[in-house]
Amino acid sequence: GPVAEGGVGAGAGTVAFGWKGGIGTSSRVLPSSLGGYTVGVLVQSNFGGILQIGGAPVGKELGQYAFANQVGHDDEYDPDTDLQEWGSIMIVVATDAPVSDRNLERIARRAIMGLSRTGSYASNGSGDYVIAFSTSEEVRRSDGDGMHRYSDLSNSNVSALFEATLEATEEAIYNSLFMAESVTSNGRTVEALPVEETVDILRRYRVIR
Repeated sequence: GPVAEGGVGAGAGTVAFGWKGGIGTSSRVLPSSLGGYTVGVLVQSNFGGILQIGGAPVGKELGQYAFANQVGHDDEYDPDTDLQEWGSIMIVVATDAPVSDRNLERIARRAIMGLSRTGSYASNGSGDYVIAFSTSEEVRRSDGDGMHRYSDLSNSNVSALFEATLEATEEAIYNSLFMAESVTSNGRTVEALPVEETVDILRRYRVIR
């Protein structure tokens, strides 16, 4: 069934782009002509950068982005207190396609491409992790001796999975932000992304109508 999103579970204490982060999910189903496989992504958004959605500079328009106090203001930079500098996003990619461990690693690398689309620049303090796995019974191997026979989707047929992974990762990160709510803990408040203002920005940049 559906997974709870926003500031739940492991996402309760996370911050993304200076706003409240959290858990986000998304998926893509390939058409039958491309195998009909599904790619699902779950993220725990906890990182910094300059938020962009569909090319729209949302973070800059809202005045919340990495080094905002240094650009044009010349404030002294302290990485130890910068919310944009620390944190690590966790990304889990699952697919039912029968792919090898080598191609699962390639799929995981595409998830990082989806992360970069959102405006992350992989800061010095960010240790970003991706786990990718296949649920296909066709790639299971027994513990017994002898020769193993299993299916393996060819390299020439995994490009659609790459695109699906990239898109689903990007969308999962956005979902984690849009579903999160402001949180106050230990005297500190982390505001949620202002959704109405964000939608106005997306309309202004013609990302949505």
